[in-house]
Amino acid sequence: MDWTLRLADENDVPALEKLIPLSVRTLQAPFYSAAQMDAALGPIFSVDRQLIRDGTFFVAEQCGQIVGCGGWSKRSASFGSDRHRAAADDNQLDPKYDPARIRAFFVHPDYARRGIGRSLLLACETAARNAGFARFELVATLAGEPLYAAVGYSVVERFDISMADGLKLPAVKMAK
Repeated sequence: MDWTLRLADENDVPALEKLIPLSVRTLQAPFYSAAQMDAALGPIFSVDRQLIRDGTFFVAEQCGQIVGCGGWSKRSASFGSDRHRAAADDNQLDPKYDPARIRAFFVHPDYARRGIGRSLLLACETAARNAGFARFELVATLAGEPLYAAVGYSVVERFDISMADGLKLPAVKMAK
């Protein structure tokens, strides 16, 4: 492991805003059309500053460069940007009854398939457990589904996320 994990802060937002589109346009390309990816960037694939403010969003760094990110949430939202969702999605979850939400995983294409996503996921699960959560839920992209399945997540539902211009983004709700 030649990277380090740490909690993200507001100073990381510019780097994350560059990483996310690069990750999406490269790693999601075998699964989604260019139009789908373009429509998803912003409302679905983007920085969620609420995760950063909550202290639940991690970055992986190598030599001072952010090469991956991912987080967990104690709030209702399952995906998307804090700028593109209803206030009700920011309601706090009850760890006694609700699963923590695993959210917003992106890896730089040059660092894909090196264990960064898995390391981020394990850090998120550990932090969520320390906050009292025993179960986890996520909405995976088609590209991300194999990673989550490999670490014990099961498919709950396959569905489409509606986007602008009538486009739909196939997604997979998974749980552990």
